[in-house]
Amino acid sequence: MSAQVAASNSPWSYRGHEVHCLSSSPIAHGTEVAQACGPALLLVHGFGASTQHWRHNIPVLSQTHEVHALDLLGFGRSAKPSELDYGGSLWREQVVAYVKEVIRRPTVIVGNSLGGYAALAAGADLGVDAAGVVLLNAAGYFSDEKKPPKTLFSKARQFLGTGLLKDPLVQRLIFENLRKPSTIRRTLNQVYIDQTNVDDDLVEAIRKPSLDPGAFQVFRSVFDSRGPQGQPLDELFIELKAPLLLLWGSRDPWMNAAGKRASFLRHAPTDTTEVVLDAGHCPHDEVPEQVNNALLDWLNNH
Repeated sequence: MSAQVAASNSPWSYRGHEVHCLSSSPIAHGTEVAQACGPALLLVHGFGASTQHWRHNIPVLSQTHEVHALDLLGFGRSAKPSELDYGGSLWREQVVAYVKEVIRRPTVIVGNSLGGYAALAAGADLGVDAAGVVLLNAAGYFSDEKKPPKTLFSKARQFLGTGLLKDPLVQRLIFENLRKPSTIRRTLNQVYIDQTNVDDDLVEAIRKPSLDPGAFQVFRSVFDSRGPQGQPLDELFIELKAPLLLLWGSRDPWMNAAGKRASFLRHAPTDTTEVVLDAGHCPHDEVPEQVNNALLDWLNNH
């Protein structure tokens, strides 16, 4: 029986704030619904991105699985209230709540970059409700590291100095520059080895949410001394009971992928599966066919 993909917006509120969500699942010809195989999937984007970053994954994955994606608070089309304390704890709790309140069954949580940290933290919290965790060049740091890995923002700290970056005027100037279409495209080109998918749609999907009220406050959170992460990755690995898949874009200039891979493998559970891809920081959008195939193969064997 052939399958088509039905995608829909699923309104949901977390802590009284609107969250943009997508859900998609297999359907037969017409309106007859086919059962999705295996656990549900929840896709979590990285910093500055949104559900749109899974544009090449949802149509494929939802042919056989119930697939969900959400915009973390502060990003995409989700609310950006100024009173929230943006960071790893908020996004972890948001993902946990979505699984419990909306999906309501065991779920594999898939995350890229900052979304990878949220996916791992949520997976550790969810216990038996986490059917698995998939990390694509996940952000975060280990207890034995002196500082988190270099990113665009840590490089800015080195260039300008931590004290100067606390100046709201300097932060505003950086923010205004980073949300220019030319800057967004240039930044993406730095972290996509194959730049075919760095297109106008992707640039606009990142630029448009940055125009929303509250977007600047979210951006400022990266300059907080605590950073956007929270608990060290090694502590989360100890708490994680679900199967783990590491999908590595091995040429990621931000995450120093070779050294980071060694740290992940040293601390990750013994039954962790690793797949190394010739890609940059966002392999799910750069080489989506490879990521989709690797993820589906892993799901079929777990």
